[in-house]
Amino acid sequence: MPLHCQEVGGKNYEASMSHVDCFVKELLSSDAMKEYSRARVYLDENYKSQEHFTALGSCYFLHESLKNIHQFDFKAKKFKKVVGKEIYSDTLESTPMLEKEKFPQDYFPEVRTISHAFDLVNIHLFHDASNILAREKSPSVYSGMRQKALGFVLDRITDQRFEKVPYFVFGDFNFRLDTRQVIESLCSTATMQTVRVGDTNEVEKLIFRESENDREVVLQLEKKLFNYINQDVFRENNGTLFLQFDSELSCFKERLHELEISFPPSYPYSEDSSQGKQYMDTRCPAWCDRVLMSATAKDLVLKPENEEKYLVYDNIGPNVCMGDHKPVYLSFRLTAGAGKPNANKHKCCNVQ
Repeated sequence: MPLHCQEVGGKNYEASMSHVDCFVKELLSSDAMKEYSRARVYLDENYKSQEHFTALGSCYFLHESLKNIHQFDFKAKKFKKVVGKEIYSDTLESTPMLEKEKFPQDYFPEVRTISHAFDLVNIHLFHDASNILAREKSPSVYSGMRQKALGFVLDRITDQRFEKVPYFVFGDFNFRLDTRQVIESLCSTATMQTVRVGDTNEVEKLIFRESENDREVVLQLEKKLFNYINQDVFRENNGTLFLQFDSELSCFKERLHELEISFPPSYPYSEDSSQGKQYMDTRCPAWCDRVLMSATAKDLVLKPENEEKYLVYDNIGPNVCMGDHKPVYLSFRLTAGAGKPNANKHKCCNVQ
């Protein structure tokens, strides 16, 4: 079971990073994990090295029923059998079992395993720094930055250095809905008021009011404010009305695939423990957290023996506070070998 984490240590990582190792050790020794006899955990905790720090965590737990699992050593360029439980922390720069690349502000470690041979790639892409700037054009400038970074990642994991194998890429892609198009849809009958900073004439706030209904404010937009009058629309029918504005993956349709999304936008949820289903009024809700795969990996997932009841793509804790991101997971089964059914379930899970 692979588990990919972003922002290890939380937003206040300098104060909280010391708790991460303790948490992982408690997790590995817990009753819930007693059937997972082998593990590899990679934690980037070295926040003092800002040039290399990514705050990513990649955890791989192997069930005792899996008998012959190997992991690729990218330095030795060969597979090595996985035995026991090992934790690599502090910095990931010298870890031979990871293939690491850094695009400005984006990072992905790559782990290659063999049973079926496939790559597992943890990723964290650029966020939208300003709602005002994100609205200026369609697609936004931030979308273009993410497109370049993700293209860079895909080029690296499919280049000629190593044998090509199926791959799963899962993490916080920070994919956002097309902000301009969403606002045009939500505020189609509203008029816009622009508030500017006096000294610079920079746009500080956009206020959208109904033409009628006593000119009620429908949406207020600031750099870090997306305050819509009725955020229930993002939860109704799991937000499927807004999937038409989720277009950042479209330019990679030949290289990346995804199962049908049937859960609400995964971000930005309230961090109030009593508000598990409530979104914060900071950003437009979006499906930032995803489990994506190559065409060959999708073929593995959708093999006939993978019964529908074992194939699940969903979020975790829909009614419980899980932080500002809801974890997203993909659960499926693989056969152990040619024509030999295996009851082992594989779950790719992403947590921020």
